Amino acid sequence: MATISTPVFRRPRLRILRVVAIGLSVTLLAALVICAWFYSMARSALPQLDGRLRVSGLSAPVTVVRDAHGAPTIDATNFDDLFFAQGYVTAQDRLFQMDGTRRFAAGELAEVFGSDYLEHDRQQRILGLKVVARKMVETFSAEDRSHYEAYARGVNAYIEAHRERLPLEFRILRYSPRPWTPEDSALIGVQMVEDLSTSPRHALMREKILAKLGPELTADLYVNSSWHDRPPTVSRPSLDQEIKGSDQDDDEDEDDDSGSDSSVTGLTPPPGIPALPPQPEMFFDQRPRVLGSNDWVVSGAHTVSGKPLLSNDMHLRHQMPNLWYEAHLRCGNASCGNFDVAGVTLPGLPYVIVGHNQRIAWGFTNLGPTVEDVYVETFNSDGQYLTPEGWKQPEHRREVIHAKDKPDAIVDVVLTRHGPIVTDLVPGETRRLALRWTLYDGMRSPLLAIDSAQNWEEFRRAFSEFDAPGQNVVYADVDGNIGYQATGKIPIRATGDGSLPEDGSDNAHEWVGYVPFEKLPSVLNPPSGIIATANSRITPDGYRYSLSTEWEAPWRSARIYRVLESGKKFSAADMLALETDIYSELDRFFGERFVYAVDHAKNPSVRAKSAAEILRQWDGRMTENSAAPTIAVRARQELTRLLLDPKLGSAPKDPHQLETTLSWKSYAWMMSTVWLENVVQHQPKSWLPEAYANYDDLLTAAIEAAVDSNPAHGWDAPQDLNSWKWGDFHPVEIQHPIFGKIPLLRHWSGPGLQAQSGSEYTVKAVSRSHGPSERMTVDLGNLDQSTLNLVTGEAGNLFSPYYIDQWKGWYEGFTFAWPFSGAAVEKARAHELVLEP
Repeated sequence: MATISTPVFRRPRLRILRVVAIGLSVTLLAALVICAWFYSMARSALPQLDGRLRVSGLSAPVTVVRDAHGAPTIDATNFDDLFFAQGYVTAQDRLFQMDGTRRFAAGELAEVFGSDYLEHDRQQRILGLKVVARKMVETFSAEDRSHYEAYARGVNAYIEAHRERLPLEFRILRYSPRPWTPEDSALIGVQMVEDLSTSPRHALMREKILAKLGPELTADLYVNSSWHDRPPTVSRPSLDQEIKGSDQDDDEDEDDDSGSDSSVTGLTPPPGIPALPPQPEMFFDQRPRVLGSNDWVVSGAHTVSGKPLLSNDMHLRHQMPNLWYEAHLRCGNASCGNFDVAGVTLPGLPYVIVGHNQRIAWGFTNLGPTVEDVYVETFNSDGQYLTPEGWKQPEHRREVIHAKDKPDAIVDVVLTRHGPIVTDLVPGETRRLALRWTLYDGMRSPLLAIDSAQNWEEFRRAFSEFDAPGQNVVYADVDGNIGYQATGKIPIRATGDGSLPEDGSDNAHEWVGYVPFEKLPSVLNPPSGIIATANSRITPDGYRYSLSTEWEAPWRSARIYRVLESGKKFSAADMLALETDIYSELDRFFGERFVYAVDHAKNPSVRAKSAAEILRQWDGRMTENSAAPTIAVRARQELTRLLLDPKLGSAPKDPHQLETTLSWKSYAWMMSTVWLENVVQHQPKSWLPEAYANYDDLLTAAIEAAVDSNPAHGWDAPQDLNSWKWGDFHPVEIQHPIFGKIPLLRHWSGPGLQAQSGSEYTVKAVSRSHGPSERMTVDLGNLDQSTLNLVTGEAGNLFSPYYIDQWKGWYEGFTFAWPFSGAAVEKARAHELVLEP
């Protein structure tokens, strides 16, 4: 009789399954506990938005009304309470960002984020931004000091009342913020100056390229003007009108009234802006190029309302939460001049930076002046350096950097008459290099006067003290006036322009003063009724002073003027359409040249012909679903390589050697595309590589390389070129620096990686990490018809409804109403909180 036995493995398998089930249950339970803790802690840090809240430090009640996007209107009866409340409310939404930004600027990241940030901290200690901020506060007027102190008291009132309910980032990193000070607020402003300053690295690299190529080819590469330039103070005349002021002599009486109508100050016109932890960006070698910003203003002659429209979108590095914090500050009392201003603020800094008050509006783009010079100092064996008066002992500043996971690091900062020795910040450099920077000569803070200005004269008087960062400022007022003013403390040099390192042992290249404010480009009510800037050249031919050795390429400004000069009557909606414009004149030009070259080449490949056909049908718009932009940009980049490789050498395979090895990748210049356009337009023999018989062959070779499917080139073009979508090749990525690293939270903590339209050279100037940090249009006919939106939202708390509620508008190209009048603010009210003493 057969017997049936039970397999011996069944019981152990059941035990294994039971253990696995228990393990999964425990894991799931732990995950649920962690999620519950996370949710509870994050929710506990959400700010109170409604009701009444007693806050120690106020002298009278302050009302905070928030709209449907969480943007606060703060109403107080005196300045101290107003700025106290601004500090408190900003801390409610952005405290971790504020603390992180001051640590980033001061060089104090390693203390909370670990030793990976020691190099960044070392850089910031050598540059001495905290020293600059301290000196800035020491020079404040009594009024400014009072306001900065009030703001700091407001921040600290929030910190102390919420020590047990701080934003979740503090609890994850296991530290608590120290008290806020006026110096910290100044440091926030100083950090923005560093962000918007051009890198001295270009002077050092230009020196190497000059030694390699000689003066003629180097001058070609470092072009700093273009026939596309549109200086904002020069109006193009109509057919029946000569340009006003064209016979003005730059050397005429310096006491001319630069505020008079249609004036052009000091010119001889020719006819015709972090959330942390950030990645360290070294000042001399890795600081990213700022993409730039747009601002423009049109008079009532060009608008449907008959009053000016002013638009501004400042393009800066993305972060989460976004850089700016929207606020409306009101002090309805004669003692504060019935102060009423709205716009974007920098978290940690009092006042409004860009926006409008009851009568005037203004917007910024970075001027990009050359305000940092590199000097080569001569030291002897006794540690002294050579000056025109003989050998001199340098000063020393001792810096102690605390690290979370390592012993303290000591930095000995050596200071010469020009500034700190920065050799250690330049890979491969052995000379003793000193940095001179206008920041070291002091920086004033006229933001209250700017926010309070009621007319063109008060506006210019306020900006005459705006030392840094140098800005292009457009202006409009309710009376119908429009204007432009260049700002900033810009050095005048005995010789040279700061584009190359200079000998520090003599006075031949010393600064002998600053460009007088009255001689900076300025215009009120130009005949054209149109003013625009986009970081490109602002000085007309014959201008007396050297303001910048490196303007941005003129593609955006040329496009803006082309649209604004179309002759139509504009509305606020038209301004938004221009802010989101994705036509690239640069890439359309090169696309056409590549098509022509392939058509005239002897033996182009099938893929090159296919690429040319795609480009032939293209309208020049950098649309995310199009393949043509990808082909045009890749071919343009390959053309640059083919031109520069024979002159400067091939790039090293080891990316760590890029900073110390001269190669074609060493060339980085904001007008590099203008050099490339000049070469393709004029086809000089001096630039044609020996391997090619003519430029058609060269451009065809660039197309061939661009569409090559060999991944050794750094990319792999698809077999079907029509599938090579621009939006995937050129996306945007925005993510919270901490929560974005947690898989369970990544989906909610930021937009992440998204395809996008536009490019670095479209009016909608975008890259993977940069783009419009806000979009603003002010309607001077009806301020309540103005519009404003940020990138993601007002709040820094992941569970706030205002954390990412503005993203869809930014991404899809629509915007939001921006109430200003008392009635409009009340109508838009979603929350009301009264802060009481």
